Amino acid sequence: MDGKLDAKHTVTPDEVDQCFDNKCGVNLIDDRENNRTDPPTLWFIAETNRGRLLKIIYVYRDGNIYLKSAYEPGQVEIDIYEREGK
Repeated sequence: MDGKLDAKHTVTPDEVDQCFDNKCGVNLIDDRENNRTDPPTLWFIAETNRGRLLKIIYVYRDGNIYLKSAYEPGQVEIDIYEREGK
């Protein structure tokens, strides 16, 4: 996985890997006009092995995952994922 983690979110690469391993739902596409990319930006919400809930945002291109961001989601994001991602 390529990408960077913003220090302000205090998410470790290990936590991101754990979320990919622990993911139970599907990827959602961020299709907001200002966030559209080619290939599309994908996201999901999952727990780390210690139960920390994180939103993982990434692009999958040429067989590689490029991390855009990872942080603790707000309630609106959780509600969207519960409704559309599971």
